[in-house]
Amino acid sequence: MPELAKGGVSRKASKQSLNKVTKKPPKRRRKARKQSYSIYVYRVLTQVHPSTRISSKAMSVMNSFVIDIFERIASEASHLIHYNKRHTISSREIQSAVRLMLPGELAKHAVSEGTKAVTKYTNSV
Repeated sequence: MPELAKGGVSRKASKQSLNKVTKKPPKRRRKARKQSYSIYVYRVLTQVHPSTRISSKAMSVMNSFVIDIFERIASEASHLIHYNKRHTISSREIQSAVRLMLPGELAKHAVSEGTKAVTKYTNSV
């Protein structure tokens, strides 16, 4: 004879009904987010040419370009801190890496734009 749980229902029946109630529908997995610089490329494009649009393939090329340049600058800055026996990459190493990598006038413009961006950021914070 089955043992009765509280309320006159057998234990087996109460466990089965409990399992049915507590089952939840399976959760849907979120897609892994892919990071890109597309938002920032688009912002700069709208600042420079407000009415110009960009295709997805061109945006992909620009994203690859930004990633490549970032890695090159970081690598050169890493070499600089290694040569100078330091442990931290600062804005000074980034600026020196840009000066070493870019030719002549382009390096001067890049440094001035970077300096302008830093002063704008420090004034807003």
